[in-house]
Amino acid sequence: MAYVKWSLILAFWLIVAGFFHYTLPQVDIVRITDTYEKRENPGANSLFWSSGDAGSASGTSGRDVFFIQTRQVGDRVMVYRNEDTGWSWPPYFKFDTSNLQAEAADLRSTAADPQYVAIRHYGWRNEFLSIFPNAVSVRPVDGPDAAKPLPWVNILILTLVAAVWYGLWVRWRRFRARRIDPTLEEIQDSWEATEDAVAEKRGRLRQWWAEKRRGY
Repeated sequence: MAYVKWSLILAFWLIVAGFFHYTLPQVDIVRITDTYEKRENPGANSLFWSSGDAGSASGTSGRDVFFIQTRQVGDRVMVYRNEDTGWSWPPYFKFDTSNLQAEAADLRSTAADPQYVAIRHYGWRNEFLSIFPNAVSVRPVDGPDAAKPLPWVNILILTLVAAVWYGLWVRWRRFRARRIDPTLEEIQDSWEATEDAVAEKRGRLRQWWAEKRRGY
């Protein structure tokens, strides 16, 4: 039973960690090699795509999506999608997809004359499921060794979440100590008292039966 308990706890925290890792912004230092537009029809992986650019019709079978092709410092290829988030989740309130695509196209460079940029994004890249991280902003940097900005947004959000979680945990502990634990102790004491009473009556019955047999 203990294994099941700890497995459920571990699974819960893995889901929480995965949620924040997918949702919170990250920054990559890359070189943009190309930008393009492609028709997409999200299917089983629709959870990892935006609902559509702000102002576009909803419920259509497919839509055109902007993409940004890059190479990371280690020469690894990384492809980002460029979609509006609008007012939906995650709350980046991104409405400038076309402007961002124009900025990315203007920052394209070659290996012979590289121009590195910092792409701020969220999400994951998975080739098997055709999942792409969503670019949020792009800005030029001095080179491949450029320092990434301090993730103060992530720090602030995680600190607030930890504070709220700790507050709820403390209140739960206090509520349990005041209400639940005494009730459980009363139930246990009552059960033990009942068991003692039953055992006493059983002992008396055995004694009575023994005395009656001796009388015969």
